[in-house]
Amino acid sequence: MKQELKNMKENVMRKPLLEKVVLSCGGKSPELEKSKKLLEFFSGKKAHLIKAGPKRRIPDFGVKPGLEIGTRVTLRGNEAIDILKKLLGAIDNTLSREQIIENGFSFGIKEYIEIPGFEYKREIGIRGLNIAVTFIRAGIRVKRKKIKSGRLPKKQHVSEEEIINFMEDNFKTEIR
Repeated sequence: MKQELKNMKENVMRKPLLEKVVLSCGGKSPELEKSKKLLEFFSGKKAHLIKAGPKRRIPDFGVKPGLEIGTRVTLRGNEAIDILKKLLGAIDNTLSREQIIENGFSFGIKEYIEIPGFEYKREIGIRGLNIAVTFIRAGIRVKRKKIKSGRLPKKQHVSEEEIINFMEDNFKTEIR
């Protein structure tokens, strides 16, 4: 493993990159509008509604096909890095090893007023959100292109240890 990390520092193509940060909230009709306002307030981008699938039906929760059940915003580039720094401040810049998986990690914030720099807004109320962070390596285009797409080997995925090292180096995050 140490040899692999040493090679990663030497080879630029093996370096993990932050691809995107996805902010999401759930809720039903009246609550969904508040969730949408919250995500637009945070990101400055338009939030997209998530609908239940055409065959998705959960009677206990009142979910039926085509029902709007959530909202999300995807951020990339410098916007993603800036908002991730703010969001990590809400959880004291610490992550659990259980939150980290191959190619990414996720965490939740119970109340948005815990985030430094954001104050309570009456029209939104008290609301929480989920954050999912995705990592890639250079060369992912081989898998994603439409014509002559290829398969990527296991070594092309970003491992948990590489994500931990990336977060400790770039965001000063403590991993428990």
